[in-house]
Amino acid sequence: MTRQLTPGRFRGLKSSSLAGHDVFGIVAFDQRGSYRRMMPPDSGYDDLVRVKNEVIGALSSQASAILTDPTYGLGAAMRMNGKSGLLLALEKSGYSGDSSYRKTDLIPAWTAEKIRKVGANAVKFMVYYNPQNEALAAELETLVRGVVEECHRWDLPVFLEPMSYSVDPDIAKESAAYAAKRPEIVIETARRLSRTGADVLKMEFPLDIQYDRNRATWRQACAKLSDASAVPWVLLSAGVDFAQFKPQAQIACESGASGFLAGRAIWKEAATMAESERCAFLRGAATERLKQLLAIAAAAARPWSDFYAPPQPTETWYESYN
Repeated sequence: MTRQLTPGRFRGLKSSSLAGHDVFGIVAFDQRGSYRRMMPPDSGYDDLVRVKNEVIGALSSQASAILTDPTYGLGAAMRMNGKSGLLLALEKSGYSGDSSYRKTDLIPAWTAEKIRKVGANAVKFMVYYNPQNEALAAELETLVRGVVEECHRWDLPVFLEPMSYSVDPDIAKESAAYAAKRPEIVIETARRLSRTGADVLKMEFPLDIQYDRNRATWRQACAKLSDASAVPWVLLSAGVDFAQFKPQAQIACESGASGFLAGRAIWKEAATMAESERCAFLRGAATERLKQLLAIAAAAARPWSDFYAPPQPTETWYESYN
């Protein structure tokens, strides 16, 4: 059963979708701390802005939308293709607390109101989340509900990105021990956080393909994630190579995802290239990667309009529109 959305949130999702399809093919370049670490050590603010401008400028003509950040992304947002939607990140980069108790912080003086005023179509909000840590999970769910309520007050849809992590300092996320728990963690995260009011979930792949290469198992896990989520979800790339991400995106979309919201799988080599080499890479390999992913989303992804319907106006609808 579809749920009626407010005008701004429906238009925000529509403006971030592929033309002719209610599915998402979004390029993410909202990295800040990890982006600085990718770049040469002597890179200054202007260098980081310039590369972000070049990457987003090259890919925005194909992507259904671009996700970027307020620190390095304003120039790119102003120069990107006007047919592409714009998502802006709300959260502060990184986390506070220790590695097994990760708390999300907001950027001082950066608000949903300012995101609306800039002209963005939607908000992205990321939290580190593990449902096995009940106390912190409850705290983060309260934070998410507050953020969602504030974004909805400005009629902005929210793409919520829960990033899993190990709450045991002796078990690394990249380990086989964590991989065994990962499907349960990711799927339970989708079940809980899809009921916080967020409009779309930006989810990581529910399996670690280093330890499970059985694509039938991949399909089952993605289908369980889709069943668990009360809202549309899109697949994030989590920094994997394109060759790894493409089959994940194919199976995720065939199993109920509403598209992808991917970054480094498409463009990561560009960050350390010389300008001339970067331009050729963005026009060639990166654009081709994006086109392949867009074709998958257009052909196989589940429309988000299976979940949401547009508002039904009356003659005086605007009088009660707040």
